[in-house]
Amino acid sequence: MTSTVARAPQPGGAAPAPGTTARPPVLGRAARADAVVRLAAGSLLWLALLLVTSWWVSGGGVQDLGGWTSGLTSVGRLAGLGASVLLLAQVVAMARLPLLERAYGQDRLARVHRLLGLTSFDLMAAHVLIVVWGYAGGSALRWPAELWDLTVHEPGMLLAVAGAACLVMVVVTSIRAARRRLRYESWHLLHLYAYLGVALALPHQLWTGQELTASTARTVFWWTAWGVAVGAVLVWRVGRPVLLNLRTRLRVTAVVPEAAGTWSVHLGGERLDLLRADAGQFFTFRFLAGKGWTRGNPYSLSAAPDGVGLRITVAASGDGSAAVSALVPGTQVLVEGPYGRLTHRARSRRRVAFLGAGAGVTPLRALAEGLQYGPGEAVYLERYTDEPLFTAELQELHARRGLAVLRLPGRRRAPGSWLGDGVGPADDLTALRYWVPDIAERDVYVCGPPGWTSLVTRTLADAGLPAERLHLETFEW
Repeated sequence: MTSTVARAPQPGGAAPAPGTTARPPVLGRAARADAVVRLAAGSLLWLALLLVTSWWVSGGGVQDLGGWTSGLTSVGRLAGLGASVLLLAQVVAMARLPLLERAYGQDRLARVHRLLGLTSFDLMAAHVLIVVWGYAGGSALRWPAELWDLTVHEPGMLLAVAGAACLVMVVVTSIRAARRRLRYESWHLLHLYAYLGVALALPHQLWTGQELTASTARTVFWWTAWGVAVGAVLVWRVGRPVLLNLRTRLRVTAVVPEAAGTWSVHLGGERLDLLRADAGQFFTFRFLAGKGWTRGNPYSLSAAPDGVGLRITVAASGDGSAAVSALVPGTQVLVEGPYGRLTHRARSRRRVAFLGAGAGVTPLRALAEGLQYGPGEAVYLERYTDEPLFTAELQELHARRGLAVLRLPGRRRAPGSWLGDGVGPADDLTALRYWVPDIAERDVYVCGPPGWTSLVTRTLADAGLPAERLHLETFEW
């Protein structure tokens, strides 16, 4: 298979013969370790929920259900316990622990984080509503007055109300419709208020939460849980980035135009091996050049890291991304990361395929350089509208390593298709099987806009690709 603009099969046309026979699957040590981490993390969360529920039962929670007002406060306490556990789990999921980042990957971890956040928020709201209702003697009419009285007179309640307001703001701005109206930079800054909301809720839980301090075991459990959550944030969200930036001293070395509205930013520094970055990962970047430097933007590496320099490729899609074209050599750069599991860790087969669209090809370009494969074992499909990226570099990989490169040009040909109008009339599944007959036997890496990615995912499933061999990263936040 050569580097070419792809054309779909014509009616009655014969498909090209498959390439060399795939070697037996290789499931690496990293993949097994990641599976163990996911199992352990999920089990630990369920055990924590079961533990606090057992304490609620042993403390008379079930017996209290026999009365109307006592039943309300009992159910409210149980909701509060569940909310507390899930809130701390959410903080840990946000803390960027490398162990969890490698095991889950950014897309899956974002879904877990969103599920934990929404569930904990719902339970927190239920806790407030039901407990206050119980204190009000089961009367809905007395609920507002009871809420005011508790807020003013109960220890820590004013702080808890302020914390709840922060969490409400985070949840509201995380709703899909609201996110579409916000720049990523603004959304990211607002999202950090979740930490403040959690911190403000702590005094109320410790001062008035009888389920949290009724025994030494419970006190140890909750203080340990809070300590782990706070420690994870301080170490991985604050301490490690500060130390790495002090050691690496990243600077912009060059800004190179790649296509209309797209630039590659080359970075240099000291001891870049300390970053421990893999091809396919991304960092959050802050360029210290004028206004907006406090807002971080996530960009994938577009070249395999070599310990000497880094490269990202940015398409203008917002204020932060458009500003990279004006960066000058010597500009200081702060980074957090690396993040993501779109790397060699997810791989289980010798034969691989890369499917990308737009700026989503940047991590795939790095993977095409960084992964090990032989001639005929890797194929790279790029969907583009105006002009492709990295043409000369991919051609060099094709000539030197046997990477098969297929270009998928044109504008979206139909609402339900992920292909462009420049590839021919065949449906998506027929075209994909024509270009890559053994697609179901490969590891497939996909990166692109969420809508496009969902269509590709559906086609790959129809082609018979097992879910565990589909490795995704989208631009969704």
